[in-house]
Amino acid sequence: MVAKLAVPALLVLLGSVACQADYGYPGSGSGSGSGFHIPVQIPFPFPPRTPTPAPSPSAGGLANGPNAENIVRDVVEKAVRANPGVGAGLIRMLFHDCFVEGCDASVLLDPTPANPQPEKLAVPPNFPSLHGFEVIDAAKAALEAACPGNVSCADVLAFAARDASAVLSSGNVNFTVPAGRRDGRVSNSSDALQFLPPPSFNLSELTASFAAKGLDVDDLVVLSGAHTVGRSHCSPFVSDGRLNASMSDMNPGLAAQLRQVCPPNPNATNDPTVAQDVVTPVRLNNQYYRNVLNHSVLHVGRGAPQVGADDGVGGDERPGLWEQKFAKAMVKMAGIEVKTGANGEIRRNCRVVN
Repeated sequence: MVAKLAVPALLVLLGSVACQADYGYPGSGSGSGSGFHIPVQIPFPFPPRTPTPAPSPSAGGLANGPNAENIVRDVVEKAVRANPGVGAGLIRMLFHDCFVEGCDASVLLDPTPANPQPEKLAVPPNFPSLHGFEVIDAAKAALEAACPGNVSCADVLAFAARDASAVLSSGNVNFTVPAGRRDGRVSNSSDALQFLPPPSFNLSELTASFAAKGLDVDDLVVLSGAHTVGRSHCSPFVSDGRLNASMSDMNPGLAAQLRQVCPPNPNATNDPTVAQDVVTPVRLNNQYYRNVLNHSVLHVGRGAPQVGADDGVGGDERPGLWEQKFAKAMVKMAGIEVKTGANGEIRRNCRVVN
C-alpha cells in the first residue's frame, strides 16, 4: 500500500483569502502560522454567494476586499460545468507550470519579439495540447476589477486547478491552497522540454524527474490518477505502437475503436483527440487505476499507474482514499519552487510581464 504522503513544512495554512497579495508563504509578507493542515472539505455544490461589496478601508489601513478565491471559483466553476475538458486542462496546466521555473505562472506568458519561444509553445508537451488559458484570463480580469495589483497569476492558476478538481470530482477532491506566490519573468520552451517528463519515461525516469522537484513516489503514483479526465491527441500513443496488436497489451476492443478515430500516421494537421478514460471521461476519480489493470489506457500501463493499481490506490477498500491523497499531493506540487517578495512580481496581465 502506498505510504502516507508527507506535506512540506514550507507551506502554511491559508484561510479566507481577501484581495491582498501577501499571505501564505514565508517571505510573501504576512504568512499566518508555521504549520500546514489539510482542512475539511468545503460544501459542494458551492453554495450561492451574494455579490461582494466594493473594498473599504479597515482600521489598520488594509482593504477589507472581496474574497479572491470566491472570485476565481465563480469563473472556474462556470467554465468547467460548460466544458469539463477545460477543468482537466487547468489541472494539467498547474503541473506543467510548477515543473518549469516553479509555480510562477511562467507557462501563461505569450511570445514576444524579445522572447518568441515561451513555455506554452514547447512542442510537444505544451503546444498545441495545453488549454484553459482563457479561463485564467477571465479570473484575473475579475480580480483586477475588484482589487487591482493584489493577486498574482501564479495564485490564480493554483486556485483554478483546485476548483477544477472540485467540480470534476463533485466536491470529493477539495483543499485549501496556500497563497502568496509571485509571478516569474522568465519563460523558455527549452526549459519545458528539459523538465516535463514525456510519456515514454519509465518508472525510474519518472521517479527521478519528480524527485528533482521535491516530490516522492507516492506523489507520482497519486498524481498519475489525474489521467482519468481530459483528452489526448492520437500522436503520442500511436507513435508508441499502442494500436499495433503485435506490440501492445491494449484491450483489443478499445484498440479497434481508437483505430477508427486515429490515423495511422498523425501529423500537425491531422491529430484527433480522444478521451483518456473511456469509462468516466469527465469524472475525477480513481477509475484510471482500474483501467490500467484492464489494459484500457491510451499510454503504456507501466510505471506509476501500474504501481498504483497493484498497490490498491484505485481500490474501493476505503472510499475517498485516493481523493484525499490526491488533494495532499496537489498542495505539495503547488508549492514547488515558489517565488515570493522581490523574486517575482504580480502581473497585471497574465500573458505579459509588467
